[in-house]
Amino acid sequence: MNYQAQMIRIISLIMAWGVLSNLSGCSWMTGSFEDPDVKLLKVEVVKARLLEQEFVMRFRIDNPNDFSLPVRGLQYAVQLNDIQLAEGESGQWFTVPAHGHEVFDVPVRTNLWRHMKYIVKLLERPEEPIRYRLQGEVKTGLMFGRSVHLRRNGEIIPGDFIPE
Repeated sequence: MNYQAQMIRIISLIMAWGVLSNLSGCSWMTGSFEDPDVKLLKVEVVKARLLEQEFVMRFRIDNPNDFSLPVRGLQYAVQLNDIQLAEGESGQWFTVPAHGHEVFDVPVRTNLWRHMKYIVKLLERPEEPIRYRLQGEVKTGLMFGRSVHLRRNGEIIPGDFIPE
């Protein structure tokens, strides 16, 4: 019995030391960490069928830090004039070099059928801008990662995308 109690005490001390050393490492990292800049570069239409549409959203992430930044994925939601167009998650892993950037694509599938009447109404006035909102969260780091929030608002003019 005495041997088991001694082993449990040793294991507890090792675990406590490990937790404390990780916490001090985290505080060191957070002191010099700057959030990366995430930009939506463009949206490409892959397929546009009646019941399903496929897009690719292309992002660029700039790392202002002195160390490389592992990225574990992206959660996103896209709205058009307060209508939820798409939401999802990309589990793509990659590393952004120190003071560098990386471009990555996120595939998106939507079903606009339930909003077809509203979208047709918007497209009847192609010169009027349509508001969009992109919200998301980029997951960074490995074990003790941070989430970087992404929020972009803007307007698109449908006439700019409709061929004459």
